[in-house]
Amino acid sequence: MKKVEDYIRTIPDFPEPGIMFRDITTVLQDPDGFKLAIDEMAALLDGVDFDVIAGTESRGFIFGTPLAYNMHKPFVLIRKKGKLPYNTIGMEYDLEYGKAEIEMHTDSITPGQKVVLVDDLIATGGTMEAAAKLVEKLGGNVVKLIFLLELAGLEGRKRLSQYDVGCVVTYPGK
Repeated sequence: MKKVEDYIRTIPDFPEPGIMFRDITTVLQDPDGFKLAIDEMAALLDGVDFDVIAGTESRGFIFGTPLAYNMHKPFVLIRKKGKLPYNTIGMEYDLEYGKAEIEMHTDSITPGQKVVLVDDLIATGGTMEAAAKLVEKLGGNVVKLIFLLELAGLEGRKRLSQYDVGCVVTYPGK
């Protein structure tokens, strides 16, 4: 029986020498791989009491929406600044070479809701930390963060240590 990591393509020296790029497009292009990825991410939520799934743009949408659909939960978009049409709140965070900002609709989370945050990858943890702060700013309670992949060498889990973090596949290094 295949595992999720069997569907992930590794590209050496991309985008620069020494980096082992973990390409998830091969997971998405294979119906068995994609189903397995969603099933494994859903398994990370066994026993978790939650009301809403939220995903960060754009790969969090890819994995979060089928999870929300299968679990009959609402799905909330967390997008780059300026992409949402209604009233928003935002959170700025640091990137390796600059800053970025994400936003949510002000009515997307209600106070007291229990929220699961989803993305494809945990690297440094900056995007997901900002997403969690946005949820909390709206009065939501972040009960779990789930990812398909973790690059353990970038120590994102340490940055997110105040949250319950789950990953399907963990790679050492960067």
